[in-house]
Amino acid sequence: MLRTFLFAAALTVVTVSAASAATTSVAVTNVNLRAGPSTVYPAITVVPTGAAITTFGCVAGYSWCDIGFGPYRGWVAAHYIQVVYRGAPVVLTAPLAPTVGITVVSFNRAYWDRYYVAYPWHRHWAAYPPYVAPRVTSASRSVTCAGGACVGVRGATGVYGGSTAQTRLCTGGACTSTRVTEGPNGGMAARTRNCAAGQGCTTNRAVVGPGGGVHTGSRSFQRW
Repeated sequence: MLRTFLFAAALTVVTVSAASAATTSVAVTNVNLRAGPSTVYPAITVVPTGAAITTFGCVAGYSWCDIGFGPYRGWVAAHYIQVVYRGAPVVLTAPLAPTVGITVVSFNRAYWDRYYVAYPWHRHWAAYPPYVAPRVTSASRSVTCAGGACVGVRGATGVYGGSTAQTRLCTGGACTSTRVTEGPNGGMAARTRNCAAGQGCTTNRAVVGPGGGVHTGSRSFQRW
């Protein structure tokens, strides 16, 4: 209750015009405001827990966001930001960002020169690695074990829309793993691997191209 009240109170502090396309937000914990979308960039100041901030946009993949905090402008990781969604404060995620109006923005030398010319490290732009948008926009992984069996599930989504999902089941000295990858243009690749203690492994593969072409293959090998 107190956290929700602080969130609502903080939002009343920020006034954002529609023309700016900015979003009122709140910091979920004490977090460094950095001069670029990575921890390698210098820290400008610390944004305290519950502070009202303005989110101007995020890099592709929505991992880091461009925010304003008082007189400061910089970047924080998206999972340190809360926004209002359906009347409640929620942590900013890649699927949620477009829904609440947060767009993709760029980080480049022009941004650096606009906001950091007065800082002593401004002239060291070339010393920091150039920002490269991540190829993976989201990833998940989980493992559960019960009754002598373990199941592992993991998945990822690529920046261009492709995705991959893998499930692995191990029980009684044998494991089965299935992985399916779908390309952004409709192609698909699937691989199934079965391994048993003392019996080796068998792998089956199938690839379907965007135009409908199909390639299959299989192989067996010993794995100790």
